[in-house]
Amino acid sequence: MGIILAILIFSFIVFFHELGHFLLAKKNGIDVDEFAIGMGPVLYSREYKGTRYAVRIFPIGGFCAMGEDEEATDSPNNFNNKSVWARISVIAAGPVFNFILAFVFAIILTMIGYDRPVISGVEEGYPADEAGLMEGDRIEKMGDKKIRIFREISIYNQFHQGEDVEITYSRDGEEHTVTLSPKEDKELGYSRLGITSEGYRKADVLKSVQYGAYSVNYWISTTLESLKMLVTGKVSFNNLTGPVGIVDVVEDTYQESKSYGNFVVLVELLNIAIMLSANLGVMNLLPLPALDGGRLVFLFVEAVRRKRVPPEKEGYVHMIGIALLMVLTVFVMYNDIRRVFF
Repeated sequence: MGIILAILIFSFIVFFHELGHFLLAKKNGIDVDEFAIGMGPVLYSREYKGTRYAVRIFPIGGFCAMGEDEEATDSPNNFNNKSVWARISVIAAGPVFNFILAFVFAIILTMIGYDRPVISGVEEGYPADEAGLMEGDRIEKMGDKKIRIFREISIYNQFHQGEDVEITYSRDGEEHTVTLSPKEDKELGYSRLGITSEGYRKADVLKSVQYGAYSVNYWISTTLESLKMLVTGKVSFNNLTGPVGIVDVVEDTYQESKSYGNFVVLVELLNIAIMLSANLGVMNLLPLPALDGGRLVFLFVEAVRRKRVPPEKEGYVHMIGIALLMVLTVFVMYNDIRRVFF
């Protein structure tokens, strides 16, 4: 069941990403050779108005073929004959659509419940208690980071283990600032401040939009912070997770929540979908060869110098990027298999 659900979630997210490329290509009058869901041999295809729509056998991934890696042809509708800003909009549309999808899912989830950064309890003997924080206090900032949902408190604490933290909180309309030194919880194995959340409350339409945006921002920020820690060596490459790890997470989530009913399963899967969609959007915007971000780098260079980088040189760079991504994929899959099965 974990495999089936993970494939459904991931396939829909990739479909929506490619749909962004497709719709902006059509809007800009660009020829789209093929719009495919899945990879490998074709199961079904149909041509309509010059575009081949296909479903392929392996339900992971997909693509929108616009001839962007080819030399410009005489056709005015060729991707490479369009203005640089039109091409930028087409390439950027994929990640942007991922953020839009995450936002839509987040609004739906927030209507069910959202977590204000308000303290419901303070544990005796922990730093928050010693500093005088009380039930009803609202956390406004931790360090330089603005806090909008309670999850940001937890993730900030995880990313800054062993560090003192300056906390700004509001009480009765007044702001106060304290510096806390998280205390190690030997049972859990990490340091905590000793505060608990008030839980989730239902949202009206305006609140769901507001806190839905906060939720997407939370996942984007978490992804960027994780990448920063990966680059700086604070997190090991062994912690990277790929498709096998995602399937395992979905399976565990399903098994843990199914006893509570289908509604709880749906809520948990929506949360995973928000995380994956926001994560895919961020990762695709990284300025690395073969990714949308790498293509955007070349397009912005073209916009500045008013001259296209020779396609063969750009192609070599993307080819190297694809090779490196394949190596990384194998490494991550090996880690996932080792972690999950052994």
